[in-house]
Amino acid sequence: MSPALETVLAKAGLQVSPDEFLALVADAARRLAPPHPEPATYFTPDQQAALTDVGLDLSPAGPGDAKPRTRTVVAHAVLRDSALTVNEAARQLQVDTSRIRHRLGVGRLVGWKDRGSWRLPAWQFAGTGVLPGLETVLADIPSDQPALVVAAFMTTLQEDLPVDGKPATPRDWLLAGGDPRRVATLASTLGTPA
Repeated sequence: MSPALETVLAKAGLQVSPDEFLALVADAARRLAPPHPEPATYFTPDQQAALTDVGLDLSPAGPGDAKPRTRTVVAHAVLRDSALTVNEAARQLQVDTSRIRHRLGVGRLVGWKDRGSWRLPAWQFAGTGVLPGLETVLADIPSDQPALVVAAFMTTLQEDLPVDGKPATPRDWLLAGGDPRRVATLASTLGTPA
């Protein structure tokens, strides 16, 4: 296996062998949408007309459009690999596993079921606790937003959340003591057309 891939995985803090990582990528690729979806089929005729009126191209993706799909597959694989199990989260938070399941059930932690077991994205943890202000933020995230969208939002620089005069990720904003209501306000718009 490529020593370069081993180096990249180690630098990213992913505790997985290159073979395991590539197997995760292949598994995610199999489970994602077809390679050349037809975006127009997701919308009603009126919605299609409105979207094309504002300049969106709803034609099917072609073979040359593989990079966004590849990035999504890799993001899914990294999100899954870096996520904690219920047992790992309980150990990190120093609580019983039933507390983790309860928090998942009432929306105080975010996670998804993968092959019958819960997976909890690592971005929501900080040391032996959860991210400061996490409950406030999670309360405003629309329930229809998938874990990958929420993870991308929480780890992407936001102009509206400056730390030391520079844009910060929502996660870094909260770790720096920023007001969680500002993050919650931004998070409440996830999935809403701009």
